[in-house]
Amino acid sequence: MGSGLAVFEPARPNANLTGWLVSLVLIAGVTVAGATLVQHGNDADISMLYLIPVIYAGTRHGIGTGLATGLVAALAYDFFFVPPVYSFVIADPSHVVSMVILIGAAVVCSQLGGQVRRQARLAQANADRNAALAGFARMLMGINRREDLWLLLARDIARLLDVRTVVLAPDPPGEGGRRLVVKAAVPPRDALDLIDGVAARWAFDTARPTGPGSDSMAVSEWHFHPVRGGNAAHAVLGVGRDDALAPLTAEQAPLLASLLDQAGLALARIAAEDEMLALGKVQERDRLRAALLSSIGHDLRTPLTTVLGMLRAIQPANEGQRAQIDTARGEAERLDRFVANLIDMVRIETGGLERVAEPVDLNEAVTAALDDLRRVLVGHQIVVDVARDLPLVMADPVLLHHCLINLIDNAVKHGRDDGTVTVRARPAGEGLALAVIDEGPGIRVGEEQRVFGMFTRLEGSDRHGGTGLGLAIVKGFAQAMGIEVAAANRTPGDNGASRGAVFTLLIPNDIVRRVED
Repeated sequence: MGSGLAVFEPARPNANLTGWLVSLVLIAGVTVAGATLVQHGNDADISMLYLIPVIYAGTRHGIGTGLATGLVAALAYDFFFVPPVYSFVIADPSHVVSMVILIGAAVVCSQLGGQVRRQARLAQANADRNAALAGFARMLMGINRREDLWLLLARDIARLLDVRTVVLAPDPPGEGGRRLVVKAAVPPRDALDLIDGVAARWAFDTARPTGPGSDSMAVSEWHFHPVRGGNAAHAVLGVGRDDALAPLTAEQAPLLASLLDQAGLALARIAAEDEMLALGKVQERDRLRAALLSSIGHDLRTPLTTVLGMLRAIQPANEGQRAQIDTARGEAERLDRFVANLIDMVRIETGGLERVAEPVDLNEAVTAALDDLRRVLVGHQIVVDVARDLPLVMADPVLLHHCLINLIDNAVKHGRDDGTVTVRARPAGEGLALAVIDEGPGIRVGEEQRVFGMFTRLEGSDRHGGTGLGLAIVKGFAQAMGIEVAAANRTPGDNGASRGAVFTLLIPNDIVRRVED
């Protein structure tokens, strides 16, 4: 149409026969009407009357019927009205022009009529396509599960395109390396042949069509299309026919592409809803956990404070009683630190952690932490390797104090009973590194980051006991001060020991530089 080329469609036999009969009746009627006008002395150009059947046949029944009608009309005009009448001899050449006009009108009208019919069919096809897409999108709005989406996709594409369909997806979902299994099929089927299965896998892995009409796996019986959700394929749709012909016509391909795009949008929506549901569960779990920790921490704080006060006030009557009281006081202080950790963890998770940065001397900070842990350190050798000429750092002294207490307590708890705990501070790059080193079995490779998780206790390493709160609090407090914390295993030769864990507070240069300036 747009190119100006005439494209004629083959007419149906019944339609041609009807067009011929109607056209002949119209020609006969025009001939009778023209004869009547001539008998009454009307000198009108009778040839114009023959345009009526010619235009009708050309616009309604195509080029073949139109040309035949134009030729018959020209012959009828010549035989009945061009002198000498009742013969096909044309004495006046001007009448030849009238006959050519009749035939030319048949050609023009046939072309115009064909274009109008094609435009009408195209408009109807677009309307049907849009209606199909709208109906498909409306049904997709009620789909919340991948399994329901696969079933709808197979069923509706089979109905709309009159093809066989099969949908394959990894099992379980989201595992690209797993084998593809049939999720839905019309008519029902459980599996594909080997060649078809390879073609489906190729379409899934490359996110490109395969099978007949594509540039790969043309030997497959099925034509496979990836079902994309975002930038990756989540499934493949196969279409085929029982007669082994090409599965799709040129007119059906755009509709299939649009349907697959709609399915991809629905798939992305389902994935987003699943993520939101999972996030909601995590948030609810964290909220309940924070509420539980807060309740436990505050409910235990008051009676613990009372117990500690009474233990400190009791005067032992003898050495045996002194040992018992010291043991009870040590356990009460350990429990008090545990409750303090619970409360601090709640402050970290709820965003209620406040910090006040001020110049801190690392020597004094380490000494204060060791003094608070003197009962815990009994029986352990402590090595402090902190240079006295280290610059001050801008940090919250309370938070830094808690970080050191938890790191040293962790080293004592998970190191050897008679092992050495080393606290070392040295320049590192343009900042400082404050490390606590133990002589335990160390950390399993690959678990260096997970060890800082809340309630994390790693079997097969020296982090398998305790509550799993101390290191999580260290990380939370350190990050609140702008300090990074790292975990690693000590290298052979550190103070003569070959095993153990190293937890390091990495103090960045900007915190140090402000004090130096």
